[in-house]
Amino acid sequence: MSIKSSDKMATWPIGKLLYSMALPAVLSLFIQSCYNIVDTMYISQYSQDAMFAIGLVFPLQQAALSLGLGTGVGIGTLVSRRLGQRLQSEANEVATTGLLISLIHIVIIILVGIFFSAPFLSLFTQRADIIELGTQYLFIVMVFNFGQFLSLVFERILQPQGNMIVPMISLICGALTNIILDPIFIFGQFGVPEMGMAGAAIATVLGQMVSMVIDLVVLLKGKHDVSFVFKGFKIKMANIKNIYTVALPTAVMNMIGSVTTTLMNGVLIKFSENAVTALSLYFKLQSFIFMPCFGFSQGSLPILSYNYGSQNKKRFFDTARLYLISAIGVMLIGTALFIFVPDLMVSFFAMDESLKAVAMITLKTVSLSFLPAAASIVFNTVFQSFGQGTTSMIQSILRQIGFLIPIAYLLSNISLEAVWYAYPIAEVLVVIIFIPLVIRSYRKAFALENGAHS
Repeated sequence: MSIKSSDKMATWPIGKLLYSMALPAVLSLFIQSCYNIVDTMYISQYSQDAMFAIGLVFPLQQAALSLGLGTGVGIGTLVSRRLGQRLQSEANEVATTGLLISLIHIVIIILVGIFFSAPFLSLFTQRADIIELGTQYLFIVMVFNFGQFLSLVFERILQPQGNMIVPMISLICGALTNIILDPIFIFGQFGVPEMGMAGAAIATVLGQMVSMVIDLVVLLKGKHDVSFVFKGFKIKMANIKNIYTVALPTAVMNMIGSVTTTLMNGVLIKFSENAVTALSLYFKLQSFIFMPCFGFSQGSLPILSYNYGSQNKKRFFDTARLYLISAIGVMLIGTALFIFVPDLMVSFFAMDESLKAVAMITLKTVSLSFLPAAASIVFNTVFQSFGQGTTSMIQSILRQIGFLIPIAYLLSNISLEAVWYAYPIAEVLVVIIFIPLVIRSYRKAFALENGAHS
């Protein structure tokens, strides 16, 4: 096959390749976080009830996002592997199969939005006004979720070909669309009627559709190594299986965080409301530390998958090593900030002295988990590049639920300050367990230079 845009995956220096792939992803994640904050600010200005309703619909909305992200990762990982094996026609088959799977998932999300929006909200509140507000928002973002879902899939098809810029541009355009339309639709401006919660939802889905259209146009009009091929196309169960092997565990992993936070709040509430609030503040702050690591994960996964597929052991190892060094560097900076200047970190929020004291202890203690967390994130990405989605899912479950929650419950019998140590303890245990597993997977993956891979 002729190598076009993906040629750099095989030939560029690893440092240049990884950073060119990762930095746009880091910027994209930063933009995503910022416009989510702006979105919430507008809704909070509309009404406190609207903020409450948004909080209630978040788990179902997050589940749809997790399914889209998992599907995209599953497709992108397999496309990368096929390109690495120089199997362009099979990469096209994977992309086409993934698109058809995505359409089925979108139909499921639409049905959930139509039939389960109001019943879902009724599980948490009996207030008719809250149910009405939440249903307005959830119905729209679920029924018209195809923009977000397909943009996630299209991005993951572009990334294995070394194209990280278009996904970044499409996300920026979608974010700007959402930010501009939010006040216009929510409060009614420039002749547009006030639509409140429904307006916020419409602005959100229109922003998602803008991102989808940009990604799709580039895929269809540009010159790429991967394209959708429908003429003579036949579905292969092996492709479906291989996509879901990574997609489903990835989707589950992205749903674990909210479950963990809910369980941790159950531990903390017996101490004080300040303890629960401190954990919430920690998550807001730590996202800006973990964000670069997740960006490096997005940038390194296509490279690792490609070199696994091409059986280029050296480039795989060099990528994983640089990825690990970069992640540890970022986490060292984050740890230093949280330990030595926690007062600066909490100054971004208005709070009384009692909450400030709890929050500062929280930041200092939980940040001890940052360095082992860097290793865990890298291990997780390596497992995904090998198509071992189940292993990466088990690792995530152990990190966030299997170890963290039981340890936190045990330490809660001592003191609140002791509870925070559950985070670094859980991370260290996971790293100790998975170091030999990731080494074994690496050795097995490259045991035969010309071995066949699924």
